[in-house]
Amino acid sequence: MTTVRRTQKQRRDEAEAALLAAAAELVDEQGAGALTLARVGERAGYSRGLVTHYFGSKRALVERLARAAQAGFVPGLDGLPPGLDRLLRLIDGYIGELGRMGVPNRVFLKLWTEAATPSDLTPIFRERDEAFLADLREDLAAGIADGTIRDDVAPDPTALAIVAQLRGVGMQRLVDPGRVDTEVLRTHVTGHWRRALART
Repeated sequence: MTTVRRTQKQRRDEAEAALLAAAAELVDEQGAGALTLARVGERAGYSRGLVTHYFGSKRALVERLARAAQAGFVPGLDGLPPGLDRLLRLIDGYIGELGRMGVPNRVFLKLWTEAATPSDLTPIFRERDEAFLADLREDLAAGIADGTIRDDVAPDPTALAIVAQLRGVGMQRLVDPGRVDTEVLRTHVTGHWRRALART
């Protein structure tokens, strides 16, 4: 029998994935305040030195964790052109994913909440929110341009209202999961935005 040797890149990718998973578990269990490079390394079975080598600092690790948790939050949007359809699918899919509320979803929302108290997290999550808002503004502008969204819709405040609503639903799901029926809510919220935005 022969043993297939992993490449250096494969080993690095596996180590990074293990460290990010360990960081996510610690944030999920105890919040970002309890996160240290040493504890992440210990949880993942690596040394603190390796965590420092890969990420450099706690702030860089948290930023990477936030990006990883947000990436792909709503599957199935890649390749869809900007516009009303993609926007409504995002809203529907976002609330649907909150119904599953896996570790990455919880971690992102917990980090986002902690960013409300000025800290190293604040600029990271301003950036993540701006990226989310930019995507929504793109959808709104494209829908106005192609005539599927009313031309009196203002993209900036509308995008902000959508983000606030979705993140609010997420927080309510964290605090009182039994109260939030995401299957009912996704239909209600998506329908609301369709009626509010679509040109009749």
